[in-house]
Amino acid sequence: MYNLGQAEGLTIWSPNVNIFRDPRWGRGQETPGEDPATASKYAIAFVRGIQGSSPGGAGTAPLQASACCKHATAYDLEDWNGVQRYNFKATVTAQDLADTFNPPFRSCVVDGKATCVMCAYTGVNGVPACASSDLLTKTFRGEWGLDGYVASDCDAVAIMRDAQRYAPTPEDTVAVALKAGLDLNCGTYTQDHGMSAIRQGKMAEKDVDKALTNLFAVRMRLGHFDGDPRGSAPYGGLGAADICTPEHKNLALEAAQDGIVLLKNDGGLLPLDRSAVGSAAAIGHNANDPLVLSGNYFGPACETTTPLKGLQGYLKNVRFLAGCNSAACGVAATGQAVSLASSSDYVFLFMGLSQEQEKEGLDRTSLLLPGKQQSLITAVAAAAKRPVILVLLTGGPVDVTFAQSNPKIGAILWAGYPGQAGGLAIARVLFGDHNPSGRLPVTWYPEEFTKIPMTDMRMRANPATGYPGRSYRFYNGRTVYKFGYGLSYSKFSHRLVADGKNPAPDTSLFAGLPSTLSSRDIGSYYHVDDIGADGCEQLKFPAEVEVENHGPMDGKHSVLMFLRWPNATDDGRPTSQLVGFRSQHLKAGEKASVRFDVSPCEHFSRAREDGKMVIDRGSHFLMVGKDEWEISFEA
Repeated sequence: MYNLGQAEGLTIWSPNVNIFRDPRWGRGQETPGEDPATASKYAIAFVRGIQGSSPGGAGTAPLQASACCKHATAYDLEDWNGVQRYNFKATVTAQDLADTFNPPFRSCVVDGKATCVMCAYTGVNGVPACASSDLLTKTFRGEWGLDGYVASDCDAVAIMRDAQRYAPTPEDTVAVALKAGLDLNCGTYTQDHGMSAIRQGKMAEKDVDKALTNLFAVRMRLGHFDGDPRGSAPYGGLGAADICTPEHKNLALEAAQDGIVLLKNDGGLLPLDRSAVGSAAAIGHNANDPLVLSGNYFGPACETTTPLKGLQGYLKNVRFLAGCNSAACGVAATGQAVSLASSSDYVFLFMGLSQEQEKEGLDRTSLLLPGKQQSLITAVAAAAKRPVILVLLTGGPVDVTFAQSNPKIGAILWAGYPGQAGGLAIARVLFGDHNPSGRLPVTWYPEEFTKIPMTDMRMRANPATGYPGRSYRFYNGRTVYKFGYGLSYSKFSHRLVADGKNPAPDTSLFAGLPSTLSSRDIGSYYHVDDIGADGCEQLKFPAEVEVENHGPMDGKHSVLMFLRWPNATDDGRPTSQLVGFRSQHLKAGEKASVRFDVSPCEHFSRAREDGKMVIDRGSHFLMVGKDEWEISFEA
């Protein structure tokens, strides 16, 4: 794209690795979900993919492009109940910053070697993120070793003055940001007021030089000063023929298929035999809208297959009715939909949300399907000859308890916003050409969760006040579907292999370490900092899981390994915490071993109230499904 003159540079302000903390968040769709371990792994893979994985590491390697992890930190509110992201003052505990909000950004920089971090609009504990030297200089550069530049979210510097009133004048505002460690302001505020800030003595030329050095060092690594890029290797020869190749289209299809989650499949309704479907009805506003497939922040698609088009590729006789005037579904053609459903062999409902309900700048107020969608779905299901199939296209979770418990709704699929090949991917799942293996990256909460203010940033539950907590790690209320939930057309089993094949970690190094009694007198712990990098390396151990596909179809199985403590939630421990995930493709009847590399310093540690990471003495339990392996840390 750059060589064709369609891009101004090779810096990409992506990925968004904020934690999907609240189900109403309009930008949750851009993120990898609610779990810090998942978001961290995604961050590393995304950054390495964008920048190119060179063994040279930070500072030496030429860059394909520069990736920018955004928006640090604790940013997950757009516009809710009159509170806007521009003026939101988030109160965040050191504990939640340490084990929820910051880990993906740390992984971006430390493991992914990202060359940019973007600071958020959010005011965190009284200081705008883009004015926080603790965050930008002490943490990003000092603790994590950022080798690159810090960018502001767009107009964040102007907003520090205009909306947040953090500094008395524009010059003070620019000076505060640059001195804190900001290098690049997205917007014109530093250009407009930077020179007068220097003239007034608010900042010095050395503050500007520092920013310029960080910015131009990245530009040099991008080859911006190496002459005409079209004449140089390895990227100079790339052109139009390298975009939208069959390989790229297949990858878009694979991503869409792997992201589809089967939530309900009563009586094995799916997969369908296409030869047995005489006539079909496709009902729903999301059946034939190519725009809804992309969600937000997207480039031009190579080609788009809507769900309707996907169905028509498998079946000859498909009749289509939108049913609603839009995703908002203020007007529903319920009578027509009922008539169509009652005269068709099979009914497919393509419902959900769109960018009218959730996007940048817009949070939801309800978790229910909008407008008359629920009543339309229920009426169609009641009229249909056999149980209907409901396909949901949404970014965030929705409360579909009504569909979960309705026997006339036989199957539910969640497809997210599946991209250009989304319609084909959905059809391949419906007709058994792809065995679904997707798992939910977020908890699906009931509508009653919306009583909790979005502005309450606490992750941990507080039973004394009735606060239920957030995410699978801390939430203690009812769920519609749990984090990690997802069905398959095959029956899989798995077991932890702990009988001699899996060696327990070497804990002899604990003998020389001091342990600290916890504040609530419920045991003692070791500080991760005291264990040190070498000690943490020594503690690592493998864990093996045997997986078997009992059929009837070949397919992938996602193995999720969790950790739990014997006394969860004491001292703010999570109920459970994801250690890792592995995807294994197995033929029907096949067995395989899946290996997890477990790092106690990373996976068994928890954050104290002051944000320090510690490992508890005593028992920890690795879990895969209901299978457990006890591991004890004692000197």
